Amino acid sequence: MNSMERKLTKKERDRRQGMETNLYVRSFDAPFSAQDFQKLPRLPISVILDNLRSAFNVGSMIRTADCVRAEKIYFCGYTAHPPHGKLDKTSLGALPYVPWTYQSSVIEAIHEIKKKNQPLIALETTNQSHGLWEYTFPLPCTLILGNEALGVSKTALRMADDIVEIPMMGFKNSINVAVAFGIVAYEIQRQYWKIFAPQWHRHRQKLQGGNHENEIHSPRHHSH
Repeated sequence: MNSMERKLTKKERDRRQGMETNLYVRSFDAPFSAQDFQKLPRLPISVILDNLRSAFNVGSMIRTADCVRAEKIYFCGYTAHPPHGKLDKTSLGALPYVPWTYQSSVIEAIHEIKKKNQPLIALETTNQSHGLWEYTFPLPCTLILGNEALGVSKTALRMADDIVEIPMMGFKNSINVAVAFGIVAYEIQRQYWKIFAPQWHRHRQKLQGGNHENEIHSPRHHSH
């Protein structure tokens, strides 16, 4: 036993031994039928994909949307959309668990969001963007992410209620769009975790008792 181990308390040694005995990696999907799984509450965020060119990026975003329990994906323009073999592969079969729709024009999708009076938040680097870590996302809301090379279209940016950017400290001005969506989606989940997580776990425990709906909303303030 080295000096470090001698300094450990009995409680700490027992804890570490318990971790070694009981630690396991979850390598299985949700233990529910697809029908029951749909009854779990969703984080009230949607995402508009504005003419993304890579089916692999889109598939990755579908998987992320499933993992954060997003409400809906809007595939717009030439964004890859079902049926598409690459989406099935890169999303690892998550597509059936995420509501989606296809719109030939991103403007059509934005008009649908506006009719719901939902804030539309563009993720883009501009001189008017709010920094991600200083921004409080309203719920419900819809995110819009743009083309890998061109970004969110200028028309869509003008229609957005707010623009948010992820801090960039490297030589490059941006990161992969699928990675960006993951960062922002989980930041929203983090901001509302104390509200969302108890609801999700409670509904998970009561799956056999029916569909208990509960909406998650936030005060309508946008940035600090």
